[in-house]
Amino acid sequence: MTENFEVRAQDAGGRVGELAVPRAGVTVETPTLMPVVNPNIVTVDPSRFPEFGAEMLITNSYIINSDPDLRERALDQGLHDLLGFDGAIMTDSGSFQLAEYGEIDTTTEEILEFQHEVGSDIGTPVDIPTPPDVSRSRAEEELAETMERLELAETIDVGDMLVNAPVQGSTHLDLRERAAEHAYGTSLDVFPIGAVVPLLNEYRYGDMANVVAAAKRGLGQDAPVHLFGAGHPMMFALAAALGCDLFDSAAYALYARDGRYLTVHGTEQLDDLQHFPCGCPICAAHTPRELRRLGDDERERLLAEHNLHVSFTELRRVKQAIHQGRLLELVAERAHAHPRTLDGYRGFLDHADQYERTDSVSKSTFLYTGPESARRPEVVRHRERLDRFDLPGNVLLAESGTDDEFDETWRVRPPFGPYPRELSTAYPFTAELPDRMDDAGYEAAAKGVARLVALNPETAFTLAHRGWPQSALEYVPPRVERVNIEAGHSSESRTEGVQ
Repeated sequence: MTENFEVRAQDAGGRVGELAVPRAGVTVETPTLMPVVNPNIVTVDPSRFPEFGAEMLITNSYIINSDPDLRERALDQGLHDLLGFDGAIMTDSGSFQLAEYGEIDTTTEEILEFQHEVGSDIGTPVDIPTPPDVSRSRAEEELAETMERLELAETIDVGDMLVNAPVQGSTHLDLRERAAEHAYGTSLDVFPIGAVVPLLNEYRYGDMANVVAAAKRGLGQDAPVHLFGAGHPMMFALAAALGCDLFDSAAYALYARDGRYLTVHGTEQLDDLQHFPCGCPICAAHTPRELRRLGDDERERLLAEHNLHVSFTELRRVKQAIHQGRLLELVAERAHAHPRTLDGYRGFLDHADQYERTDSVSKSTFLYTGPESARRPEVVRHRERLDRFDLPGNVLLAESGTDDEFDETWRVRPPFGPYPRELSTAYPFTAELPDRMDDAGYEAAAKGVARLVALNPETAFTLAHRGWPQSALEYVPPRVERVNIEAGHSSESRTEGVQ
């Protein structure tokens, strides 16, 4: 159980929380982004990060420790003075270099002690970042080594410095869950999901969703989760919905160096832009043509500043959506901007039953924005809770109206299916639906009908529907009498009231 993280608002798996960082004497609101700072290449001065909304940054203690000049300065001044940043500082251990080059010249004990000496607020042990798609035997072997190092990290005296407990396991989901259970069982503080950068770089957002969901199954609800290497604003809403609280971005600087301009829908090349689709201070004060005419350093700095502005603006948008209960609407909006983010959203929905457990039961209006909406946690929750009702006699399931010849009339509405009329003004049944509902919405409703019927084997049911497609009607049990109101097939007098 962690003591430094408190959730203030929640929607699906997303939460607005407060991460207390005692060594820095600050409390950081999450979800948040930590800009990555390479002390050798500073694009935007860290002292300016608060202008964009940054409360915490991340830097690499292995790079600092390996450079004699930087090491001496860090030991003499401390990281905060070295970087000129008053907020919280997280330090990586060199595990990224280990993944890139195969070996590093440090140990968990040495690097944690160094991080403590230079004033890091959140340190990281040397874990083994196992890449995606490796053999199970390799993933198990490297995970065992990571677990040993986390247990070693528990024994090292680091004062009030928080310590990361990375969750590894490659793309073997049961290993990710096991790794998360082990990490959460330690006395460590923050839980990064490691080695996902290759998935993110290849836009494998569906696989990323599976990895995060597996890790979340092994972690307690009070565990602050860091998605290592997640720095593109196009996927912040999705990652937040999956339950990630911390992100880090080198993209703001690396992309700027290559003339790339971040948006919430993807990445643009500066050379291809005639107008800036953004209202940040950089875009408001310059045209693309003006930026192209600047010197390399100035153009890179301004692009990096834009990239930070758009990233933190999106995080504020995510937090507001969580407070309003609109996070999944934002996820859907972002998902339909790119096929890969759509893969990620669908990957999230594959775990809707998992995220239903933490989803708020009452929030703002449910907006049906496409077939994915039929798989949202709210739909899953309602269908599962149909076991709370006991229905005797004859029951009419209708989209509107009543009929006195039935013992009871329930509403039936895509994608939720059947529900008591008394709940018609309650969330989520006040949903805004398209007039032209897709097959997925009808099929979800029919699955709800099938579940209600199975739970009430002695009850007679009549379904008065308005032209449901055959793909949906195939889910309706044969013993349910069907009346197609739209086609005018309601020949029996007892259905008059529902026409």
